[in-house]
Amino acid sequence: MRTTDFSAAPPQARGEALFIGATHYSGLRSLLSLARPWLRMVRTMKRMEGYRWHKVYRQGPFTLGTVAVFADQDAMLRFARSQAHRDLMCWMTDHDDRNGTAGFIRLFDAQPAGYSNGEWRAEGDGMAHIEEFTPIGREETGAPVHRKAKS
Repeated sequence: MRTTDFSAAPPQARGEALFIGATHYSGLRSLLSLARPWLRMVRTMKRMEGYRWHKVYRQGPFTLGTVAVFADQDAMLRFARSQAHRDLMCWMTDHDDRNGTAGFIRLFDAQPAGYSNGEWRAEGDGMAHIEEFTPIGREETGAPVHRKAKS
C-alpha cells in the first residue's frame, strides 16, 4: 500500500538519505591494514544521531562497498565530517595507489512516499496490492497492477 508513514518499518525504511560506495583495495596487505580504522569508523557511525542501518558488500577479491541509510542528508554529511571517517579517507587517498586503486560514492534522497505491507504498515497490518502502479514519464495514472484475464 502507498504510504508516507514508515514508523513501523525496519530502520532502513525509516531513513531519508542513502549512501552507496565502494573501494577497490590494492591487495591483501591493504585490506588487513584497513581493519582497525574501518572498525573505528563503523563504531563512530553507529553511535551518531541519525544513523539507521548499513551493510557491507564484496565484489571480487579486493573490492568492498557499503550501503548506509541515515535519517536525513544532514546526518549523513555530519558522519562524513567525523574524525574517524576523515582518517579513513585520508588513509585511502594520501598514498597514491598504495592502499587502493579506485572508489566511488553516490548519495541518494528518498521520495516522501513509498510502499509498505503487513506488519511493516503503520496504518494497519493489511497485505494488499495497490490498484495501479505509480505513473511514470508523462502518464497521468499508472498502469493497473492486476491484468484482466484473457477471454
